[in-house]
This record gives sequence, structure tokens and C-alpha cells, in this order.
Amino acid sequence: MRPTPAETVRTLVAGRLPALVHLAQRPGPYHVRHATDADGRVLLLVGVHSDLAAALPRGAGADVAVALDVLDLPPAAGAPSLGRAWVSGWAAALHGDEARQATLDFAEVDPTGDLLDVGTRFRLYRFEVAEARLERPDGLLRIDPVAYAEAEPDPLHPVEPELLTELAVHHGREMAAYVRRQLGLVESGPDGPPRVVRVDRYGLLVSLGRPGARRRARLAFPRPVADHRELARLLHPMLCQHPRSAAPRG
Repeated sequence: MRPTPAETVRTLVAGRLPALVHLAQRPGPYHVRHATDADGRVLLLVGVHSDLAAALPRGAGADVAVALDVLDLPPAAGAPSLGRAWVSGWAAALHGDEARQATLDFAEVDPTGDLLDVGTRFRLYRFEVAEARLERPDGLLRIDPVAYAEAEPDPLHPVEPELLTELAVHHGREMAAYVRRQLGLVESGPDGPPRVVRVDRYGLLVSLGRPGARRRARLAFPRPVADHRELARLLHPMLCQHPRSAAPRG
């Protein structure tokens, strides 16, 4: 198993990565802080004196076509990018109870103190995703908006750099031995040890070979993990030389 394209888009637009927003018939693009709520709707936190605020409508019932552009940042050297997510819809300013609930939803992802100034120094905008796309080196995938809304962001993505550092620094030898056992590799070779370069709820992506001529293999977990604590429990027997805790997938 591996993340579906819809899950990848939900992961990228969740609110942990920098984003640009494009507005219809406006020069742009604009840098924006954003988050998504439990239904995948996109929330934009906009300073009232910014260029973006000047381009967005303010009144109740007014909206504008927008597209959010989020590029994945690889968590380690040699790690591949998950791609670039594009989601679009019609953004409108939130007021009253809607703004208060959206503030709580935003804080679930990014508890920035600027949320305390929504209504004075900041405004919140929201749009439901009407179109979603995932851009990868092999092409552009269109994602069904219903599939996008039903998908969940990967729970490990926000802490992926820390997880990879932990595996490399504190468990590098054990992880390399585990990967070799799973892939039937020799214990040592001129290309150096295999390295884990990405981790998600479904498994590990491993890099093999010399820099510039690397191959990659995927090791799937026996079940998707819910968070980093469950990942730690799952990896413990793997690193203690229980070789059948996960199965390799190409």
C-alpha cells in the first residue's frame, strides 16, 4: 500500500508547507498562510493591510475564484518530492460564528498567536475545493473533489524530518540491516548502506546505490499507522531483527 493521489494532495495542502495563492484576474501570486479543516476546506489567514487583502472581497456573500499552489519540500537530502498540489475554488471572507469556528479549525493545524487578532489585524477566508490536481514529474493528475474531501492528510508528514533524523542517527545500523534482510542484499558493498529517505503511514521509501545512480525500493508496513507513537511501536520489532514485520513492495 501507498498514499493515493487524493491523500497526497490532502497532505500537501493541510497547512504545514508554504503556499502561494492565485486570484482570478489579479496579478499575483501572493504568499499566504493557510490550513485545512476536517472536511478539506481551505482556510486563508490574511493580514488586513496586505496586498492579498486588497485583492480579496470583504463583504458577506462576495467571493472570488482562487487557486492554492503548494510544493512539497523533501525532508532530507536525496529524498524525492511528493509533487505539487493545486486546489481551487471560490473564496469568501468569514464573519461571526463562521469566523470563530474557522479560527478553531486553523488553530488545530497552526496555533499561531495571530489568530487572536482575527477580526482586527487579520481576516479569515475559506473555500471548498472544487478542483484538485497533483503535479509530478511523470504528469498531472486530476483528483476527484469528493475523493479529496474524503481523504485524510498523512499524520507523519509534519514530523517526517525528525523521524528520518532519528532513524539515521540513532538506528542507522539496525535500519540498514533490516532493509538488507528484506531486499536480500549483501551485508556490505561499495555503494554504502541503504538509507530511508521518506516515511508515511503506509511504509518506508529506501534509497540504494551511489549518489547520481540511486535506485529506490518501498517497504510496506503490515497496516497503516495512526501517528508517530504507533510507528515507534511498529518499528521496534523491525529494528530488533524480526524480519517479517513488513513486506517489501517495489
